[in-house]
Amino acid sequence: MTSDLKVNGFKAAAVRSGIRGKDRLDMGLIVCECSAAAAGVFTTSRVKAAPVLLDIERLASGRARAVLVNSGIANACSGEAGMAAAVAAGRLAADGLGIDQREVLVSSTGVIGEQLDLACFEKGVPELIRSLSADGLTEVSRAIMTTDTVPKTAVRHVEVDGKPVKLAGLAKGAGMIKPDMATMLAFIMTDAAVEPACLRTMLRAGCERSFNRITVDGDTSTNDSAIILANGLAANRPLTGSSEGSAEFGRALNDLLKDLALQIVRDGEGATKLVTVRVTGARSDAEARQAAETVANSNLVKTAFFGEDANWGRIIAALGRSGAEFDQYKVDIAFDDALLVADGLGLGRGAEAAATGVLRNKEFSVNIDLKNGEGLYACYTCDFSLDYVRINADYRS
Repeated sequence: MTSDLKVNGFKAAAVRSGIRGKDRLDMGLIVCECSAAAAGVFTTSRVKAAPVLLDIERLASGRARAVLVNSGIANACSGEAGMAAAVAAGRLAADGLGIDQREVLVSSTGVIGEQLDLACFEKGVPELIRSLSADGLTEVSRAIMTTDTVPKTAVRHVEVDGKPVKLAGLAKGAGMIKPDMATMLAFIMTDAAVEPACLRTMLRAGCERSFNRITVDGDTSTNDSAIILANGLAANRPLTGSSEGSAEFGRALNDLLKDLALQIVRDGEGATKLVTVRVTGARSDAEARQAAETVANSNLVKTAFFGEDANWGRIIAALGRSGAEFDQYKVDIAFDDALLVADGLGLGRGAEAAATGVLRNKEFSVNIDLKNGEGLYACYTCDFSLDYVRINADYRS
């Protein structure tokens, strides 16, 4: 976890509001001292939580000042009452801060189908506003945790237009994680000046390379949100898609988002291993993605990772149902540099022993060459352990 999360112009705080009981931080507030360019990327699920729907509407302006977030209850599948609660919670923050309620974004994570108790916000929001500080982002990273075992934060520094620029991000997520905006929340703050349209394009591109390439269990949530605020206090010339400095800022943002995404996979519910699944030689990038994601989401493959069993048959079987076109007698499979399968045939006990040695590592790659074109794709997954079942069997208990 990164400790230096301060970004010029931003303050934050977290409190115990009572949503998750008296002993857990469960509500956070991030505030910018001025109107900021803002963008968001949200779940592709047809079932969207009330805060997601509200934020999509409010971000159409490309501006925001604050984000109010709670854990414990997702405010999803909560009907008109849920939307009313999201609006009312945001209004409490807006009134307390003296800003337009349309500049307040709201976010929730937790159990689906339960109603938020507005009394928790009536108690918690004033405490948040009183507690705002430049050091508060660290506490917010703890307040948004659900089944996470550790907070997830990242910082990047970059020079833009001759000005030092900082980006800081925090995220949560450990289960119900799958590409297409992976149950995750992510908030990124920067003092760069970026035009809203450019910020939106950069965030979408960055999420495609990061959060949309991770999977823990193959499930997509109702609340997935990645939100970025850029307040311009670094005083660089505002970035557009073609302006000098856009590429440097984009690389820093991409790197920060990937860092957060990999932290989510490392902390996957019950996970003991971080695995990169890399496919080359596909007919197209799209088919490489099909192949990689099918392997990465296979329960049989993931349990073999946990058991440190170099059972390559499960991998080639997953490839076979992926929809990618290939000749089974041309496929190569390696764990890191340990070649296990060449032209669709296993290389024997010695190769399996070397591959098993790789599987004992906490992090490794599965490298698959389909030898059918130039398409390539990589995604990130973890193993399935006994603890995953235990965590999800009593999630609401």
